[in-house]
Amino acid sequence: MDQLKKKGNDPHHTEWAVEAHGLVKTFGDNRAVDGVDLNVRAGSIYGVLGPNGAGKTTTIRMLATLLKPDAGIGRIFGYDVTKESHIVRQLIGVTGQYASVDESLSATENLVIFSRLLGLSRGEAKKKAADLLEEFGLTEAAKRPLKHFSGGMRRRLDLAASLIAQPPLIFLDEPTTGLDPRTRAQMWETIRRLVKTGSTVLLTTQYLDEADQLADRIAVIDRGKVVAEGTVDELKTSIGTSSLQLRVQNPLDIPRARQTIEQVLKVSSTISFEAGRINAPMLDVDRVTDLLIALRTAGIHLTEMSVQKPTLDEVFLTITGHGVAADEESNKAEGARA
Repeated sequence: MDQLKKKGNDPHHTEWAVEAHGLVKTFGDNRAVDGVDLNVRAGSIYGVLGPNGAGKTTTIRMLATLLKPDAGIGRIFGYDVTKESHIVRQLIGVTGQYASVDESLSATENLVIFSRLLGLSRGEAKKKAADLLEEFGLTEAAKRPLKHFSGGMRRRLDLAASLIAQPPLIFLDEPTTGLDPRTRAQMWETIRRLVKTGSTVLLTTQYLDEADQLADRIAVIDRGKVVAEGTVDELKTSIGTSSLQLRVQNPLDIPRARQTIEQVLKVSSTISFEAGRINAPMLDVDRVTDLLIALRTAGIHLTEMSVQKPTLDEVFLTITGHGVAADEESNKAEGARA
């Protein structure tokens, strides 16, 4: 970190943790990353959302100095990922590679070795290993050789190893793939705690709920390009407004209820006959109170009322024309590059 001090650039007082402008990476005839722009504010969780083959992992690998861009500029806390890669590597932690030195060694032994390589004393290394194993629910497996670990356990250990040096920027490449729901939720809490203690997190994911739960801002990448960027709410609003869903107690009142809704909200409504619900765009929230009064005055009783926002799945489908689930060719392409 001495070079950081000499340059006078403290990563904890820099507005942008990540800046990418026009990043390009080509593999043969395949333009895997095609002019990606990203700006990640320090102290935030930034999600890169897209299917396999979209270019997410390749983008991360360029920003983490693991691949050299064919074109464009990447900066980490102001340092160029190509020209100042030796400094960038002091500022980042990267998951996506198995955290093991020897498959026959235990989880504790692997973490101690990593800690010692980073300059911790033997006592500090043992304490750090124990703390991280507890944090990631691996204490009971601490003495078990890694060759007996499940995929989910290996992924948790991978993240634990990347946090030994407590880097200001952490790249998480699909951190919860293969984890059960309970472990995924634990990982989400860990990621939130990392940001609360001063780190910035850039994560890639295929999971819409993960991006929705964690990310302050999201970039949607498809076929090597950023096709949308913004907060979750901004992306949802970009494809339409929330909808009001009502269920009428007496099915015979549905025609009158629908007419009242259209008159008061000044919109066209639709009826889901299977569920007996009436759906209407909610263009003006203030009119909802007027609607409830009008329905009560007309003697129309409701059994249910809810507001439904557009989902990230709908956002992705609208923006890209297809869902997040990847086709076979995309899977093969990303697998070959990773």
